[in-house]
Amino acid sequence: MLNEKMVGLGTARSVIRELFEYGRQRAAVVGAENVYDFSLGNPSVPAPDSVNESAIRWLRGADPVLLHGYTSAAGDPAVKKTLADALNARFGMDYTGDDLYCTVGAAAALCCCLNGLCNPGDEVVVFAPYFPEYKVFIEKAGASMVLIPPQIEDFQINFEAFEKAVNPRTKAVLVNSPNNPSGVVYSEETIRRLAQVLEAKSAEFGSPIYLIADEPYREIVFDGAVVPYIPKYYKNTLVCYSWSKSLSIPGERIGYVAVTPSMAESELVFAAVAGAGRALGYVNASSLFQRVAADCVNDTSDLSVYAENRRLLLDGLRDMGFTCVEPGGTFYLFPRSLEPDDFAFSERAKAHDLLVVPGAGFGAPGHVRIAYCVPTERIKRALPVFEALAKEYR
Repeated sequence: MLNEKMVGLGTARSVIRELFEYGRQRAAVVGAENVYDFSLGNPSVPAPDSVNESAIRWLRGADPVLLHGYTSAAGDPAVKKTLADALNARFGMDYTGDDLYCTVGAAAALCCCLNGLCNPGDEVVVFAPYFPEYKVFIEKAGASMVLIPPQIEDFQINFEAFEKAVNPRTKAVLVNSPNNPSGVVYSEETIRRLAQVLEAKSAEFGSPIYLIADEPYREIVFDGAVVPYIPKYYKNTLVCYSWSKSLSIPGERIGYVAVTPSMAESELVFAAVAGAGRALGYVNASSLFQRVAADCVNDTSDLSVYAENRRLLLDGLRDMGFTCVEPGGTFYLFPRSLEPDDFAFSERAKAHDLLVVPGAGFGAPGHVRIAYCVPTERIKRALPVFEALAKEYR
């Protein structure tokens, strides 16, 4: 007998992937230029030159046996020291290399944290709108996901619902800011209040509630938006990071977990993360791209492209009558659909070869996600198509 849950996960693609595959099929029929695919969060700007230059330098200059051999399970010590030093300089922290665990992207970082922290019966709180794979990751760790409904006027945290949901079974809270799918950045006020609630609840229950910060979009912010560095506000925080978005290298799958040094029993927490990596088979992230990431730790792709795409799309959709909370970061818009049934709206958009993802899968029905990490020309050509769709609702 196979594991039926795993069979189900392996045979049922996410709505995002279904739309992406549909777009590929339509492109073969009508031409790629006539399909306006906003389904997948795949960076459209190239990696900075420093990424390729670093990789080439390592490939040409390093001992190939060492370069392609195993590093320490948690990552190359020199790489981890470089990353820790960069975090300390940027955020005023006091990490050492021993506080970082290199991972196969942010997904592996999250899985290592969840599996390291959670026991059967534990609960992990997630705020809608949220990345749908969180539920898969949490349940695989043996815990249950508790979803807090969205505060749709601004997509900050719904604290009234959150405080009611936290209980002695709450092991962790998972936050994603800048947020996929809304693009919203949690304000400093939100983070301070979140930290205060968790401090009070941890004291009440006599055990720490951990905060897991999923931060692959940290560098993609607009109009001077500032993303609070959560360990500065709450010591029991684990930061999960990936260079997939900032360096446009999602296929290289490289990231890390940073365990806050002042956390209660930080060495044991790090051991739990490392043990989960061992159990899940996630030891030794790419040896080459650990080193590339360290070389490029202060670099980013040309993120101005996303700022221009955001401006064009946000202004255009609002002029057509769409309601959308202004995103402070990422490369997603999350407007309200023009009818309550977001799946029906997405299907109607498909008739125009316009691919947007229903918001119900993100825990916020009545919205759609638009991934604008696409060539700017596609945005410009898509605006009349959005207008044609909007006219159908007038």
